[in-house]
Amino acid sequence: MDMTINRDIRYIGVNDHDVDLFEGQYNVPLGMAYNSYLILDTKTAVMDTVDARFGDAWLGNLAAALEGRAPDYLVVQHMEPDHSANIARFLETYPEATVAASAQAFKFMEQFFGKAIAPRRLVLREGDTLDLGSRRLAFVAAPMVHWPEVIVTYSPSDKVLFSADGFGKFGANDVEDPEGWDCEARRYYFGIVGKYGPQTQALLKKASALDIETICPLHGPVLKGDAVAHAVAQYDTWSSYRVESPGVCLAYTSVYGHTKEAALLLKEELLKRGCPKVAVADLARDDMPETVEDAFRYGTLILATTTYNMDVFPVMRTFVEHLTERNYQNRRVAIIENGTWAPAAARVLKGLFANARGITFLDPVVTLKSALDNTSRAQLSTLANAIMECGV
Repeated sequence: MDMTINRDIRYIGVNDHDVDLFEGQYNVPLGMAYNSYLILDTKTAVMDTVDARFGDAWLGNLAAALEGRAPDYLVVQHMEPDHSANIARFLETYPEATVAASAQAFKFMEQFFGKAIAPRRLVLREGDTLDLGSRRLAFVAAPMVHWPEVIVTYSPSDKVLFSADGFGKFGANDVEDPEGWDCEARRYYFGIVGKYGPQTQALLKKASALDIETICPLHGPVLKGDAVAHAVAQYDTWSSYRVESPGVCLAYTSVYGHTKEAALLLKEELLKRGCPKVAVADLARDDMPETVEDAFRYGTLILATTTYNMDVFPVMRTFVEHLTERNYQNRRVAIIENGTWAPAAARVLKGLFANARGITFLDPVVTLKSALDNTSRAQLSTLANAIMECGV
């Protein structure tokens, strides 16, 4: 990927091909990037550090890009350790540098490092600026996108937005993503930022007043030209919880295969009726964050699950909790339940969505008592009709 920005702003980040689970839960088969940038002007500014495991490589990149100069500022936009872990090492190497960050970021710094490690500090607030010589950086508060201390940085003369974790994606920058930007950016957004839609909307509103030609995120590729408008439009859709694509997300659990059989039969019924996409997931085996992504992407969610201890199968409960804690809303939900002697999954599932806004449950609830029979097959056909009549 082309990570060049301009003559005075240089990419000094690193790529991680050893990580198995990002943040201890997200599969990242294409690796991960930890981005950092250097601004060269009359004064120099480093934009964030990288994960602890890459301190040597990052400091080497920084030294090469400085070409014998010293950094005047380290701007800390976000204190999550994949971006802040090398602050202490940076200051050991460049003790004369000033750290610029929000007040809460300095508090978190002391919590992570056990002491006040930045004797030279500049506390940043919304609207503050930093004069580097031929350019003046402007700082915009972005609380809860997705931590409370976050600031983002705009360089008007370069028309560059340094967006912290906003507009990031999974994947290393030296690996071509066959799915393009959207897929892993969407999974990243709903997994990590998704709960904070209103806060993301607030940041987008602030960004709309800026002339942005380039976005430099802390993960993923530098976005330029048409990619900027596309990414902003996608973030607007995602953070306002609008339906992005026509189709259905079908998530199931199955103990002995009967519930799976019903779920796949419903998929075939929908495809026969012209449904453009049915994204199917076995919640016990498939990547759950990807299924969370699909649930937000499409307007209809089908949940097929067994009754288990008079509740629902555990991974189904976990999946629904992943949705509701991310403010899942304005969607249609259809249910297939199975129970040999006392089907209870539908009742429990509806209760799990009790506090979710704008959820419409579709009729009929399809009930299996052990296995498919003529009655439940007819219910599946009726449900497929109901889903298509709502429009997908």
